[in-house]
Amino acid sequence: MGNFLLFFAFLGLAAAEELWTAKPLTPAGSFTPEIEGPAVDRAGNIFAVSYERKPTIGRVTPDGKAEVFLEFTNGSLGNGIRFDRKGRMYVADYTNHNVLLVDPKTRKFRVFSHDPTMNQPNDLAMAPDETLYASDPNWKDSTGQIWHFDRKGRARKVATGMGTTNGIEVSPDGKRLYVNESAQRKVWVFDIARGHLLENKRLLIEFPDHGFDGMRADVDGNLYITRYGKGTVAIVSPEGKVIREVGVLGARPSNICFGGPDGRTVYVTEVEHKRLVEFRSDRPGIEWARWSKSRRR
Repeated sequence: MGNFLLFFAFLGLAAAEELWTAKPLTPAGSFTPEIEGPAVDRAGNIFAVSYERKPTIGRVTPDGKAEVFLEFTNGSLGNGIRFDRKGRMYVADYTNHNVLLVDPKTRKFRVFSHDPTMNQPNDLAMAPDETLYASDPNWKDSTGQIWHFDRKGRARKVATGMGTTNGIEVSPDGKRLYVNESAQRKVWVFDIARGHLLENKRLLIEFPDHGFDGMRADVDGNLYITRYGKGTVAIVSPEGKVIREVGVLGARPSNICFGGPDGRTVYVTEVEHKRLVEFRSDRPGIEWARWSKSRRR
């Protein structure tokens, strides 16, 4: 009987929880206008670039305490961040045409992959097999491409002739890759074929106004897309339907990730006020769920 009471009490708390309401996590001005990233480690810390000054990566605890985690001294500037199951950090370095690999224990970094024909690797997506995809926009020409990196850092260009590729994510089943184009306001989906190649490109959704930036998926495959200029996160179903839009307390959200103890806290980097904001979702992020599953093995 006691277990049933606890179960119904939990349901009552979940029902009473305030969802989809953003609140600040860090003070205004704690980051520079280049605030991007973000990503969450297994301890629940949030990492985002350009904390206090550039070129840095900041580490923020779930209760909002922040510090400079590392500072680049080689001309690198970070953008998208991802963690693998071992806790290693991958950072898109858009000035030096790299993907960097950071050891969080020593805070030392090295070049994981480099290709001089990259425009400016921007955002990263991690497949279930822990290989990476990167968006690679050319903002001047409003064009873009997509790269794949195997686990040894070998780079291969897997899509060209696109618009300004930006937010990028792999579906929960690992069979599809989603990429948005900021200037064109389109979200595309590819099938991931043998050898991590992309095929069957098709339009998922197109918006009539405002730009895009970061993009992440929940466990149901819904995409959470930052709408730069509108000040919202659009939640889009795998069928390309807008489920809802969540205001994020500033006009220029740049990127997004999931975290929190249950994977349902959504963190957003917000450029207008140069801070991190957070809101609660009803479903956990897919990356958090993969980590949670690997912990139980």
